[in-house]
Amino acid sequence: MLETERLLIRRFTPDDLDKLIETRSDPEVSKYLGGKTLQNPDALKKRLDFYLDCYEKFGFGMCAMIWKPTGEMIGSSGIQPLEDTGEIEVGYSIVKEFWRQGIGSECARAWLQYGFENANIEKIVAVTYPENIGSRRIMEKCGMKYEKTETHYGFECLFYAIGATDFFRLNK
Repeated sequence: MLETERLLIRRFTPDDLDKLIETRSDPEVSKYLGGKTLQNPDALKKRLDFYLDCYEKFGFGMCAMIWKPTGEMIGSSGIQPLEDTGEIEVGYSIVKEFWRQGIGSECARAWLQYGFENANIEKIVAVTYPENIGSRRIMEKCGMKYEKTETHYGFECLFYAIGATDFFRLNK
């Protein structure tokens, strides 16, 4: 679906469930994704079904991120509806071994561009826990601005957003 300098980003398939569970099993990775409440095998099976349904309904959704040098799945990223808000969110999750290498910004920027250019989305949002400094930095590097604090996925989150015009102005 998408390709960046270091990543191949493709749609999930039902066969990816075990690898999705594996990539989100580390407590440090899952703590900002709802912890064991949202990152357990049963919840992830439902989440994968949601991702697959998004492809059918919208033509986009959360995808598997493949590290080009090895072909291994190192996380997930994509754009998808933010619960029932009517907003489209960009999201990403990366295995700890690949943290602090710019991968979050690389995939988020690619998805923002895809959303604005290919899906004709006017504004894309992102949410994160207040203490997730790494994710906040990714959002800010992509030009997203903090708008408010509100509850999403059952947790208090910081809500960031960027419009197409600002994104293209900042990412010429």
